[in-house]
Amino acid sequence: MRHGEAGTRSAINSDSERSLTAEGRGEVEKIAKSLRSLKINIDIIGTSPLKRAKETAEIVAKEFKLTKKMELWEELSPEGEMNELFERLSRMKEDSTVLIVGHEPYLSTLIGDLISNRTGTRIVLKKGGTAKVVINSLIPKASGDLRWLLTPRQIKKIS
Repeated sequence: MRHGEAGTRSAINSDSERSLTAEGRGEVEKIAKSLRSLKINIDIIGTSPLKRAKETAEIVAKEFKLTKKMELWEELSPEGEMNELFERLSRMKEDSTVLIVGHEPYLSTLIGDLISNRTGTRIVLKKGGTAKVVINSLIPKASGDLRWLLTPRQIKKIS
């Protein structure tokens, strides 16, 4: 899941401290309710430590009653290393369902690489957009299948 709409950068706010806007917060709340209505099972939420992603993850965690299952993952920051993410995921229980909350272009690159089995493939993930990828393998190369990719508008129409 990509974080919701955030405020603009300024001399006062560093990029890492940008918060969700009121509109972004409201949209993420609607998206979280819609995702819950799909009866999606989430075991853990891993989020970028940047404020806007963390706030997005907190809203989803509250809706899914998973506030104690939310973790900050440095590898999901915009400059994070995907190999470190794959290493973390490889240590999890095999059938775990992980909601990853992060940024662009990291997420679209991650999804593209997983589903195409090559680098450089990208998809479009709008703010608040969500995709479901089933990971088939992490070793020797990470690969997976895209099950669905939804824009915020599509998700909000579900509930």
